Amino acid sequence: MSTTSTESPQPSVVLIDAVRTPFGKAGSLYAGTRADDIMVRCIRGLLERNEKVSPEDIDDVAIAAAAQNGDQGMNIGRSASLLAGIPQSVPGYSVDRWCAGALTSVTTLAGSIAMGAYDIALAGGVEHMGNHPMGDLMNPNPRYLAEKMVDQDALSMGATAERLHDKFPHLTKERADRYAYNSQMKTAAAYQAGKIQRDLIPTNHNDGRFSRVKNSISTSGTSNTWQCSRVK
Repeated sequence: MSTTSTESPQPSVVLIDAVRTPFGKAGSLYAGTRADDIMVRCIRGLLERNEKVSPEDIDDVAIAAAAQNGDQGMNIGRSASLLAGIPQSVPGYSVDRWCAGALTSVTTLAGSIAMGAYDIALAGGVEHMGNHPMGDLMNPNPRYLAEKMVDQDALSMGATAERLHDKFPHLTKERADRYAYNSQMKTAAAYQAGKIQRDLIPTNHNDGRFSRVKNSISTSGTSNTWQCSRVK
């Protein structure tokens, strides 16, 4: 008995473009800027440099945020897309998976494209730590600690880092310092070569000016004599 397959080929998922705004230290670059306005600028910047993509053709928008309240609330995937000028006919939703939120936005929409439900989708994430410090408005159920579902250290990133060192003692402070130092130097070199600026979207400062297309977190001063002697 012979059979003929009627299965359609799985659509290819292609990343068209990716952008971000410059990083800023707490209380500096975006101190007076709303998180949703940062996301709006990013969406607009992405669409401006991809004129062949019509906003009407976008099938869905997914934007992640860990603290989904205040200027990161109101279903920021929907609200930011509307504020960016994407038509009301295009749906949007928010994702909360903490540190993995933006990546989940991408993989979820990529899955929708792969199964043939969507053709074009927009994914991203925003976190304004100045407006929303870690744990902002969080109220964990007391059962987490009372029933020892998690250790209290899980509520502190510093304590978590200590636990990781206890579990992986070969990850010493010196090794971490060396990794961080090399990362900063590679970043500075990439800026010098113009490899990062192309993906940064200039964004309004708290004083109304546009930010320079560079992170406000400096890397060039990392290579002082003490640090070089510690990590070489």
